[in-house]
Amino acid sequence: MFKTSQLIRPVARTIFAVGMASVMVVGSSTAGADEADAKRILKSMSDYMAAQQSFSFEYDANLEIVTPENQVIGIASSGALTLSRPDKVHAMRSGGFTDSEMIFDGKTLTVFGKNLNVYTQIEIPGSVAHLIDELKDTYHRPLPAADLLLPNSYDALMKGVVDVKDLGSGVIGGIECDSLAFRAEEVDWQIWIAQGETPYPCRFVITSKQVAGGPQYSIQVRNWKAGDEVAALDFSFRNITEARPVDLQDLKGSGDLPEIFVVDEGESE
Repeated sequence: MFKTSQLIRPVARTIFAVGMASVMVVGSSTAGADEADAKRILKSMSDYMAAQQSFSFEYDANLEIVTPENQVIGIASSGALTLSRPDKVHAMRSGGFTDSEMIFDGKTLTVFGKNLNVYTQIEIPGSVAHLIDELKDTYHRPLPAADLLLPNSYDALMKGVVDVKDLGSGVIGGIECDSLAFRAEEVDWQIWIAQGETPYPCRFVITSKQVAGGPQYSIQVRNWKAGDEVAALDFSFRNITEARPVDLQDLKGSGDLPEIFVVDEGESE
């Protein structure tokens, strides 16, 4: 494996150098227009998402981590999410180490570990936006693509951005998209937004600049539905499997990482 990575690196540097040369040539004459177009496209996505009273999608996600030996490892999962404004969310996620469900009815968040048949409930009354902030900041269990779900995702995404590029068209899952790239102090991120009357996010990639190896989080959306296309849900937890209640810290197998991984909070480079 290490020999393979050593062989890949020189090739990657060559491709990167060629790519940068062409970007410099194009960017020298169109940078201002490209930036304005990229911001306009991102704002149209934000406005479209905010205007939807309900939407749902399925997704495939990959979270990369870096080991103390500087090996980059990807943790893959799939899931589905349904959101109904102002205060209802249902999310499911499955992977090799987890099979979990989150249900929010505007007052109570239920996290159900289906693989262990245990659950926990937390009182978090408020809107979806409040739930997103609480999950991220207090409980460290963010919803998939959380920033994209906010009622004003444009402001959240553009915070701290110092460079913007419109990369033209791309195709994600057979859908033609606008491809945009952004740089901030701590991360680079790229987004592909469906062209046409439904500019939803098709793919979102965040690359860390604070951790050696540049690990990424990526999510690819499929089966997007909005409005009347969204299946009606109850958004209430019914304990039909007689699951056992536990405290959140005891709800194993519902986080982003398998239990065999230990996060080193002091590792920043």
